[in-house]
Amino acid sequence: MKNQPLVSVIIPTFNRAHTVQRAISSVLNQRYSNIQLIVVDDGSTDETRGLLEAMPDIEYVYQPNAGQAAARNTGMSRAHGSLISSLDSDDYWTPDFLEICVNQLCKYDLDFVFANWNQKSKYTGDWEDFLSADPFLRDYWSGGKNGWFFLDNEELRKLYLVACPSPSSSVLLRRDSIVDGWNCNLNIGDDWGLYLDMILSKPCKVAFTLERLWYKDIDGQNIYDGRAREEVVKLLLVEDTNEILHKYQYILTGDERKLLEQRYVEGLVEFGKYQLIRKGHWVDFCRRFTQAFSIDIRHSLVTVGKLMKSAVCNCYQRIIDRTDYVKHVIEKDRSALN
Repeated sequence: MKNQPLVSVIIPTFNRAHTVQRAISSVLNQRYSNIQLIVVDDGSTDETRGLLEAMPDIEYVYQPNAGQAAARNTGMSRAHGSLISSLDSDDYWTPDFLEICVNQLCKYDLDFVFANWNQKSKYTGDWEDFLSADPFLRDYWSGGKNGWFFLDNEELRKLYLVACPSPSSSVLLRRDSIVDGWNCNLNIGDDWGLYLDMILSKPCKVAFTLERLWYKDIDGQNIYDGRAREEVVKLLLVEDTNEILHKYQYILTGDERKLLEQRYVEGLVEFGKYQLIRKGHWVDFCRRFTQAFSIDIRHSLVTVGKLMKSAVCNCYQRIIDRTDYVKHVIEKDRSALN
């Protein structure tokens, strides 16, 4: 590309001294050269500050701890580029991430693009193709051009009200398309709020690729993947969905509001289950179920049925696994006796 637009890359970080250098290196090693790199330290208490203050080729900003959304917004307030990207400090890009994404965004005059990634399995440690297994995105795998798939505004509204297939590290945005920055009122889904601001306020054009152009490491400290399922349900499916419902209540269609309400109901029922089974909190359990049933009785019952089926299947699988283990021990003991 002859006239390369400036890309302002924002890396928010908090107590990530052991990974932030890898993220920074992946930006500095991009084949695309016109980059402004801003690293926002969100009140780290480890050695992050001393490490980053001594690093050349970055703009280092320190702020008192205020959360990842506030850190991203601080970075954007200092950004000079017409294109914006935010890389989490525990992720890293392939060297051609920006080159490929900038070319695509500019060629088709898109609002934002996002790319597939390799995600480390919590169980095996292997790198896995993430988006190819995304059930929400599969309906949009048709009509692609050169490995890219395009989403119009109607498709974007339908997709992003039930899922967020584009975490921050996967995205390159046109700055003029951003409405209000990252949503500081959301616990986990601050990037989800950013996209919904754009998608629900004006017609948007977006493209994605299943080519894996970055890596997400899982180490138990991630904002989403590092949390227990119970915490994710409470913060994302219940609290964040409720915030989204209230923020956009006057610009959603009836069907769109129904989609979000069903997501909210699913979160309430599942979190109520956790409160009862894991903590024995009958009052919280009854309150969550009553709230869910008052919104949508039918979907609440469907969700209860799905959770019961899942519990039975998990219990059955544990019995099978235990039986197999006992058989293995018995066979091992017999072999030792022989």
